[in-house]
Amino acid sequence: MLKNNADIKSLIYILITTALFIIQWQWIGVNSFIYTWYLFMSVAVSVMTHNHNHLPMWKSKTLNTFTDWWLTVFYGFPIFAWIPTHNKNHHRYNNRAGDDSITYRVSERNNFLTLISYPTISGYYQQKAIFGYLKDLKANNKEKYWLCISQYVILFLWIAAAFLIDWQKAFLFVIIPQQVSLFSVLIFNYVQHVHANEESEWDHSRNFTGFLNFMLFNNGYHTIHHHKAGLHWDKVPEAHKEIEDNINPILMERSFWWYILRSYIISIFIPKFRTNSMRLERIRKEEMIRDNVKVDIEKLQPDVLVS
Repeated sequence: MLKNNADIKSLIYILITTALFIIQWQWIGVNSFIYTWYLFMSVAVSVMTHNHNHLPMWKSKTLNTFTDWWLTVFYGFPIFAWIPTHNKNHHRYNNRAGDDSITYRVSERNNFLTLISYPTISGYYQQKAIFGYLKDLKANNKEKYWLCISQYVILFLWIAAAFLIDWQKAFLFVIIPQQVSLFSVLIFNYVQHVHANEESEWDHSRNFTGFLNFMLFNNGYHTIHHHKAGLHWDKVPEAHKEIEDNINPILMERSFWWYILRSYIISIFIPKFRTNSMRLERIRKEEMIRDNVKVDIEKLQPDVLVS
């Protein structure tokens, strides 16, 4: 029934996440180790949502719909929203003008403040695409429209039921994990694009090649994902190897956590750890070329007038 047997790992993650939710809600409450594990699984949910959006796991339409609903309640937002905001927008513009999730909308800087504010800003600007997509579906594809609406309904009922049963548990085991899931996926997008060169064929994304890929379905290999968005996550490392020599080494990071610590904490005190914007460097070079051409033209003008 699975399109790719590697998604047995996705099913194991689904079972673990569900089990951790039930165990905490029903029996043990907040345990520091279990709760930390549960929050990590919430991060994994956001990655599975991304993967399932690009390549649905099941051959069965019904099973894909049930998976949509499960991901929706643990992700914290109807997952159809990835289609207009990610598939149709981000992959089309890839952090260029027109991308609702551009990293430089408010500032060209890359620091702790821009990092933590990005999810809220990006999420706000993506809403227009979501409602536009729903409006188009309502007019042209009623079946898909109601499937999307069903995700809103399932999510609302899940949260409402949780709060009616126990508002404290609902906050701890539903709301906080959902926010971690939603927040983390936008943080990933930010660090994978900020200060890269959005106009470059190969240097538009930052890649993380370390152990976290094993835990999070090879989500760190981002350049190849933009080149082959429909490639299944288990085939990504091999495809990445075919193109990695084209990517500027500055955009190849081994450790995600060392990058975060270095770029957003240590860099506050040691400036050399701050990232340099490849985008701004490109713009400066373009401006220098235009200025030089303008000067050359101005020098030629008197000779043209004399002749």
